[in-house]
Amino acid sequence: MPVLPGAEPYRHEGGEAGVLLCHGFTGSPQSLRPWAEYLAARGLTVALPLLPGHGTRWEDMRLTGWQDWYAEVDRELRALRERCARVFVAGLSMGGALALRLAAKHGDAVAGVMVVNPANKVHGLSAYALPVARHLVRSTKGIADDIARPGGTELGYDRVPLHAAHSLRAFFRLVDGELPQVTQPLLLLRSPQDHVVPPADSARVLSRVSSTDVTEVLLEQSYHVATLDHDAERIFEESAAFIGRLAPGAVGVAGPGLGEEGTRAGG
Repeated sequence: MPVLPGAEPYRHEGGEAGVLLCHGFTGSPQSLRPWAEYLAARGLTVALPLLPGHGTRWEDMRLTGWQDWYAEVDRELRALRERCARVFVAGLSMGGALALRLAAKHGDAVAGVMVVNPANKVHGLSAYALPVARHLVRSTKGIADDIARPGGTELGYDRVPLHAAHSLRAFFRLVDGELPQVTQPLLLLRSPQDHVVPPADSARVLSRVSSTDVTEVLLEQSYHVATLDHDAERIFEESAAFIGRLAPGAVGVAGPGLGEEGTRAGG
């Protein structure tokens, strides 16, 4: 099945500091592409993979689970580690949970963590019905496009396959138990008005990690997909400053020849 136009993975070969960006559940690299290009334009090496089952059609996602999604970002992290002196992980929503697990599992191999509206739990009574419902109903309505900015659009599925949602629920439980293993500096950016992930998820993450260097930023003008919303530039600037503080000299000034376009991998 061909990848949807705009959902392609993105990579840019930059300097000695690398950033791995993880997109969200039923989403695609499109939601993080401007962030990736911003970092690439400042001389960083960037990897933004397409998670298995994503970026094509929702039916393809029924055949995948959290093990597939995590294996993809784990592989990308190991590849970045081979060519970068310092590697940072970042993510939106479920991508935030993927980034946090990478930090928990890889320890000192991860220099810092940046998450935007990180998801920690499948909420609502429907979550408890998933083990049975997934055998009776194939999908439910989608969660894409929670954006306050007029004209803002997220390239994500309009349906959520329940088999994948059941796997996601198990993954969140796993990650929640591993959060105390996260010791790296943490930048957490969250939208008070989020119609997909409630503030309780960010609060849970902040209360469970063992990080002592923690920065929380409120994105007052944005909804869930804040990386495509009014506060996108704030996210980009805060993350670049975060990386620059932890890896002095790694973040350059954007300009011609610094890879604003980068490369599209796969396709």
